[in-house]
Amino acid sequence: MRRIFFVGSFLWALNAYAGAVNVDLGAAAPFAVLGASAVTNTGSTVLNGDLGLYPRTSITGFLPVDGGPGIVNGSVHDTDAVAHSAQTDSLTAYDFAAGESCGDNLGTTLGGLTLTPGVYCFDSTAQLTGTLTLNAEGDPNAVFVFQIGTTLMTASSSIVGFINTGGQDDANVYWQVGSSATLGTATAFEGNILASQSITLNTDATIGCGRAIALNGAVTMYTNTVGGSCESSATTPEPGTAPLLGMGLLVSAMAYCVRSRKQAG
Repeated sequence: MRRIFFVGSFLWALNAYAGAVNVDLGAAAPFAVLGASAVTNTGSTVLNGDLGLYPRTSITGFLPVDGGPGIVNGSVHDTDAVAHSAQTDSLTAYDFAAGESCGDNLGTTLGGLTLTPGVYCFDSTAQLTGTLTLNAEGDPNAVFVFQIGTTLMTASSSIVGFINTGGQDDANVYWQVGSSATLGTATAFEGNILASQSITLNTDATIGCGRAIALNGAVTMYTNTVGGSCESSATTPEPGTAPLLGMGLLVSAMAYCVRSRKQAG
């Protein structure tokens, strides 16, 4: 597993230090949005999956619930046994993701990075301005886990995108958020947000491949789209990326050999 970044015209690949294990969402898997205290919507939101709430009883702004403008391309589970099971399994998934071994502490910033599969952690806030690229390295089962101590925040028009997906059709990307998550206006996001508290999707923010799950708080939406195919968000590498990636791996391997010889000598 490697973290990849550009320095000048060179692409370097650093060894990261832990493999990520896929997170089982259990009964929460069919849901696009699942809240705990409330789910509210303003505007023409579209959910491609189920909508649920447990244990409170306040879902507003959706056509099948109160005639609101939001569309649910799935079932609505308002404080029923299905929503209860989904919340229970979401907590299990949250705890599992939080317990995985961190391979690389990224500090606070996600923007401008290209990351390969693995477990990445943040002591407190994780912030995204610009583009975060997830390179699945051709593995359709690639897993990315982000452990965030407090809040996840994205600036307006930020992007999370995939390259080299190998035909993924599910989001094996998990954002375990210690408090709340806020996606800025027109953010194009990917992955499953598992927030201990609340999730806010500002105007035109999307989660193209994943879910918004709040374990204790509300999910608040303003003209958003949640849920869809990972493959639809995949991109191809930029021209010349593959040779540069090979160069980065070679440099990384040479450095490793030098360190090993020094330790041995």
